[in-house]
Amino acid sequence: MKALLIENNNNVYQTELKEFDDSLLPEGNVMVEVEYSGLNYKDALAITGKSPVVRQFPMVPGIDFAGKVIQSDSDKFKEGDTVVLNGWGVGERHWGGLGQRARVNADWLIPLPSAFTTRQAMAIGTAGYTAMLCVLELEKHGVKPDDGEILVTGAAGGVGSVAIALLAKLGYQVMALTGRPSEADYLKSLGAQGIIDRSEMSEPSRPLGKERWAGVIDVVGSHVLANACATTKYGGIVAACGLAGGMDLPGSVAPFILRGVKLAGVDSVMCPYEKRLEAWTRLATDLDLELLESLTTDIQLEDAIEKSKALLAGEIRGRLVVKTSS
Repeated sequence: MKALLIENNNNVYQTELKEFDDSLLPEGNVMVEVEYSGLNYKDALAITGKSPVVRQFPMVPGIDFAGKVIQSDSDKFKEGDTVVLNGWGVGERHWGGLGQRARVNADWLIPLPSAFTTRQAMAIGTAGYTAMLCVLELEKHGVKPDDGEILVTGAAGGVGSVAIALLAKLGYQVMALTGRPSEADYLKSLGAQGIIDRSEMSEPSRPLGKERWAGVIDVVGSHVLANACATTKYGGIVAACGLAGGMDLPGSVAPFILRGVKLAGVDSVMCPYEKRLEAWTRLATDLDLELLESLTTDIQLEDAIEKSKALLAGEIRGRLVVKTSS
């Protein structure tokens, strides 16, 4: 099998495409022939070594994949089943999806909804699945389309792109925050009704700003998240799922104690099975597959290293799908 392999020998960090026997795969009770994986922001951090994502070496990166079961010692899956995996430390602590095969724990897998091919599943990927989890948080909090504008930050990225498409189809008024104004037409094609330059929310925030958002989906963190909280309407909700702009939150408690704003953390890695299944089931009904195609770019396994650099530099729009099979 071929796979990207990250090694750290005497503090020399290196990622290469290598070929080796699949007997070297880590322990697990299900073997999957990986057909497609995604190239996510976290994968790019792991591949380039820009952040300490990888917890042990050597490591095959790739926090998600979709493919067919070729061997199973679990009664949950049988040979030929089509499955999808997101998170669970795969690509960080356990060899991941940027290779032609993966051996994992059956509890980490869910059946792929019949509405999707394995390629479409990875066009959605962890980014789209996370976006759906954020939308579910807004709905759980009672935010309805007629409550007002929804802000999506990091809008041209994977999470942001899918979040806009989902919200627009559900009837919400979506405002897209981006540091790439050149992507305005692309974002509007996904359903954004307006574009906001990231610079407007990148400076230190006041404790409270003018109330504007009924809800927010934030992938940036830091000052952008603080400003989003400060400008959310009374009783609104901010779903935070990323840290592209930093891990800090230099804001105030004022929005939470004076306006009753809720800050909901959205974790896709250790999310329980039932919630994962709900998210994927909703994606099957709420995501426009033609729009999904418009935000998807296909690459080969050998392209992933260079594309990781471009992804971290903010040069990639939408989703990168990696064809891992020969």
